[in-house]
Amino acid sequence: MIQGTTSDAGKTTLVAALCRILKNRGISVVPFKPQNMALNSAVTVDGGEIGRAQALQAQAAGLQPHTDMNPILIKPTSDTRAQIIVQGHAITDMDAAVYHDYKTEAMAYVLDSYARLQQQYDVILVEGAGSPAEINLRDRDIANMGFAEAVDCPVILIADIDRGGVFAHLVGTLELLSESERERVIGFVINRFRGDMGLLQSGLDWLEQKTGKPVLGVIPYLQGLYLDAEDALTQDAQKTNSSLRVAVLALARISNHTDFDPLRLHPQINFQWVGPNQAIPPCNVLIIPGSKNTRADLQFLREQGWDKQIQQHLRYGGKLIGICGGFQMLGTVIHDPQGLESAPGSSMGLGLFSLQTILESRKVLQQRTGFLWNKSSAVAGYEIHCGISSGDALNSPACYLQGDQGLEPEGAMSSDGLILGTYIHGVFDQPESLAQLLSWGGLENAQALDINRQRELSIERLAEATEVALSPEFLQRLSGCGFR
Repeated sequence: MIQGTTSDAGKTTLVAALCRILKNRGISVVPFKPQNMALNSAVTVDGGEIGRAQALQAQAAGLQPHTDMNPILIKPTSDTRAQIIVQGHAITDMDAAVYHDYKTEAMAYVLDSYARLQQQYDVILVEGAGSPAEINLRDRDIANMGFAEAVDCPVILIADIDRGGVFAHLVGTLELLSESERERVIGFVINRFRGDMGLLQSGLDWLEQKTGKPVLGVIPYLQGLYLDAEDALTQDAQKTNSSLRVAVLALARISNHTDFDPLRLHPQINFQWVGPNQAIPPCNVLIIPGSKNTRADLQFLREQGWDKQIQQHLRYGGKLIGICGGFQMLGTVIHDPQGLESAPGSSMGLGLFSLQTILESRKVLQQRTGFLWNKSSAVAGYEIHCGISSGDALNSPACYLQGDQGLEPEGAMSSDGLILGTYIHGVFDQPESLAQLLSWGGLENAQALDINRQRELSIERLAEATEVALSPEFLQRLSGCGFR
């Protein structure tokens, strides 16, 4: 099990790297995260949803994502309340105190999924969540040492030296663990080091002498690495020589923002997140993303004054895209009679499409393939939503997707061609659909970009650097399943 001294210490990337290292050595390996809290998710081969990071790790292991890889997924709908996903499917919303009491029951599902993976794979690489030293969360813990103790799993602590204070992070975390938990830690990994290793060595020697535990490796800082973010938004430097300006509204409960990685990384696109108290900048394409609380984020959008700025953007001939919750906001009304996302009620939409949406308890979870409106640019993505939309706007679809009766219309395109809405996450992932959408947005002669290939190349690069950095003795034990 890989546990971190902080969030974003490198747990996800180390598990992904080790998955690829073992896969390349011909070893049957699977990633596993008992509990994840994230609004970036992926649809699995068995029709559920898991954290996006576990889908990345599955790719590193050469596997299709499966719900057993992340049996508990927490998707916040407010600062104190979240939707609870158990083995791929939403069961209910809970506030923090209720979920704390529920964790004993949740552990049974975690151990159930873990047992199934044990029957299928030689090695399970487990990712912790946050830090194991969160004192207020230790009771009934299922995400870190609580799980490790339950299954008798050895633990590696990873810390990010680029943040500063790496030795304090490691020693302090170890100090806050119980005696049995400290004994479970078999060593440390230091992540994102840049500089002269000779200057670090004295610190490594001190750390080993102080704790009696080995430093298993120091992973270098890898520039330009592309791996899906678990949750946090990444604000890149703007490209001054880009041809197309794209802005995405950073809603308060934005979900699946990895949809926009192909745009963020494209060399011809000046990409910008538009956050709270920021005006929408002049741009060619404006995007309203998915949301975990659509009506609340629609209100947030209005509070920022973005509704009026969207109208101005369209008057100037700019293009507008709504994805999932953003698509729902483009319609006339959103009904939530059961209070699935917040208080029961209805919200008036932006009125840009003749479309109404009713939120229903059954969540749509499916992988989709097909084409854009031209029926020639391939699309492959997935749907994750609980809203059912209807209205005349759907008579002019944005996509045609494979269904039981062949190609079926999906989404909407305005009669003037300025506004596009779709439920499909990943609509920019395929080179053909990306090129078509950029052309629609006003970019001529778009360079090809294959985000799936970039991810694969990054996984290989990460694995190669990690294999060089880690102790050969540790990798040999791991490859031989020598931890018991």
